[in-house]
Amino acid sequence: MTERGEILWSPAEDAWETTALGRFAAERGFGDYESLHAWSVSDLDGFWTAANAFTGLRWRTPPARALDGARMPGVTWFPGGELNYAEHALAAAPDRPGDVAVIGHSQTRARVQLTWAELDDQVRRVAAALLELGVRRGDRVAAYAPNIPETLVAFLATASIGAVWSSCATEFGVKAVTDRFAQIEPVVLLMVSGYRYGAKHIDRRAEVAAVAAALPSVRHVVEVGYGDLPPLGIPTVPFGDLLAAEPIADPAWPVAVPADHPLYILFSSGTTGLPKAIVHGHGGITAEHLKVHVLHNDLGPDSRMFWFSTTGWMMWNYLVSALLAGSSVVLFDGDPGSPDLGALWTMAAEEGVTYFGTSAPYLMACRRAGVEPARGSLEWVGSTAAPLPAAGFRWVAEALGVPVSSISGGTDICSAFVGGSPVLPVRAGEISGSFLGAAVEAWDPSGARCPAGETGEFVVTAPLPSMPVALWGDADGSAMRKAYFADYPGVWRHGDWLTAYDDGACVISGRSDATLNRGGVRLGTSDFYAVVESVPGVGDSLVVHLEDTSGEGGLGELILFVALAGSSKKDRAPVDSVIPGIRAALRGELSPRHVPDAIVVAPSVPRTLSGKKLEVPVKRILLGADPETAAAKDSLADPESLAWYVAEAARRAGRVG
Repeated sequence: MTERGEILWSPAEDAWETTALGRFAAERGFGDYESLHAWSVSDLDGFWTAANAFTGLRWRTPPARALDGARMPGVTWFPGGELNYAEHALAAAPDRPGDVAVIGHSQTRARVQLTWAELDDQVRRVAAALLELGVRRGDRVAAYAPNIPETLVAFLATASIGAVWSSCATEFGVKAVTDRFAQIEPVVLLMVSGYRYGAKHIDRRAEVAAVAAALPSVRHVVEVGYGDLPPLGIPTVPFGDLLAAEPIADPAWPVAVPADHPLYILFSSGTTGLPKAIVHGHGGITAEHLKVHVLHNDLGPDSRMFWFSTTGWMMWNYLVSALLAGSSVVLFDGDPGSPDLGALWTMAAEEGVTYFGTSAPYLMACRRAGVEPARGSLEWVGSTAAPLPAAGFRWVAEALGVPVSSISGGTDICSAFVGGSPVLPVRAGEISGSFLGAAVEAWDPSGARCPAGETGEFVVTAPLPSMPVALWGDADGSAMRKAYFADYPGVWRHGDWLTAYDDGACVISGRSDATLNRGGVRLGTSDFYAVVESVPGVGDSLVVHLEDTSGEGGLGELILFVALAGSSKKDRAPVDSVIPGIRAALRGELSPRHVPDAIVVAPSVPRTLSGKKLEVPVKRILLGADPETAAAKDSLADPESLAWYVAEAARRAGRVG
């Protein structure tokens, strides 16, 4: 068994009395998390009925029970129940009209603030305007727009009338946007003509016009006035016209919809094919996000949540759901490293953020840069997008003095399966436990549960409400079964390596389809990166294992690509001083078999827009796959970052062939 990380934070002695999770446990007669969690996954009807009542879920028509069926896929959640997500998001408005609900920071314009009353009024007006534009229940409204208050208002207005939302980040290229939106045929497209990213002014007028032209279903293009660029040159409806509409006053608004009515459509990364269009329902998302934010994140009316995200990542949906708990949210659009990596921490301190969420790569970048973040009123730091190494946990503890909730889930559930809790300790490099209702286990290839401390496939053995209602266009459910249930029928295979401990904590060590396996010694890529990226002079890294296909039982070839730290050549350490350190660290901290056959200095590491490294696409390119099919460039943070790897594959092919 691998050595456990040291405890960096322990719950307060009165956590069981002062936190929502502790009070919920006491209400149900539980005095420890282990027994509470065991009940939550063994009695799904009892748990979700109780959790919905405790967290304040409002039914217009109560469901007959929490769920019908138990075997995945095919479970129906909250049968007969009717509600609306937007009603929950605006529930604080009548009682706290003058309190701040939304704060928008941007590098394109000045700070924007909305009170609960202003948010409610704007949503009512935009909802009325959408109806006037002919949007009806079930129609899709799509946004090619940044993380700003107008986008949030448009989302809530869409949900409030029973229409279906979907969004893409403004960084996406034309093909990435049309690959997504063409599948769902939106009738309205919300957009901006450009934005500022740090010191750069980004003109998106040509891209927006191309997207609109490629979507014949779009009847109206709504333009948010954002920045100083000239008009698009295509017919648009100004967002200001929507805000000028007479607000909806109907007491039955927001419209009640069945629990499985589509709320929004999220898309998989699409790095190796057409993105999956994942449909999430009002009931499942409302129940799941209330559970996570109220019980696990301990959010309430005095909380203020920030999570760095674009509108193309599910963490935007997760962030804005903090409104369900009556918390205010801070939105940010721009370069998180401008003018320096400390800027977001300063903003958070000035705005009184209590929960600061970001990606593991960002936290590690702050650590490497020696950032001394402003603490302010911060209580928790959230981390996702990649496993956070133990050094990242320690940096947060030392630099900020608060615990880390390292969470893992994904677009598929628009939430997390595992993460932190106010009643569980935080160990360096470990996720504190499975969330309530999430039946997470590590399995071996035969489908047997791995002993504690052994690594296996990350699986989920019981349904969650926010699992997809459907995949868009998947009439017979075959795509859903193939995506999640093909390997273990009736059990969700998540695609990560998981090591679960007997106290409920766990470690995720990378994608199971990107595993390094050298002569039977298996290692997740996150363990590899934790060692490599702690070596002085290393800025980023990506490792691939090209298995031996000769049939002679060889070890194959292990290749490490390293991007050196520093913004220019004069800032970077000499290659000859970095590579020996990498080899020594891997040999000493992992095993001699994991010392790479080749260490290659690369200009950068390709990542998706949400920060995930492209291990599998790079491996496919090195094995000779067509770069156009190995990865969709428009889904990358830097669409040109793969070009160097394509050239490297050609160079290697010439060398060996």
